[in-house]
Amino acid sequence: MVFNYILHYNSNALCVKEAELILNTDGTKPIYVQIAEWLETEIMNGHFERDQKVYSQYQLAEMYTINPATAAKGLNLLVDEDILYKKRGLGMFVSTNAKEMIMNKRKNQTLKRLVHEIVLEANRLQMSDMELIEMIKVVQNEEGGR
Repeated sequence: MVFNYILHYNSNALCVKEAELILNTDGTKPIYVQIAEWLETEIMNGHFERDQKVYSQYQLAEMYTINPATAAKGLNLLVDEDILYKKRGLGMFVSTNAKEMIMNKRKNQTLKRLVHEIVLEANRLQMSDMELIEMIKVVQNEEGGR
């Protein structure tokens, strides 16, 4: 796992936080989508609050050694989903309901797709519902879940 240190700017102070470098340039998922998902995760984890400025396309490009246009495409994806909003000449900021929108999107799209894949694989392996539920409970306990 590769880590780098990035500067995180907010209205009060400059602080340094550790960020996991998540870009997979060999995968099938476009880099701009990975940037958007990383920013969503940062919002979900509380590293960016509502109405707080997020990284610019140039900061993201420097952090991840990517083209600024690619970083801009990731930011604009979040603007299109109303997770971020633009202030002309100032940058992009986290929308008021961003966290809730991300949670809903991830529950209704990402998690649903993953559950669908798990159920299909469990059916191929002829697992019972109880076996699958027990496996989920074990993993949840290992991860410190509910």
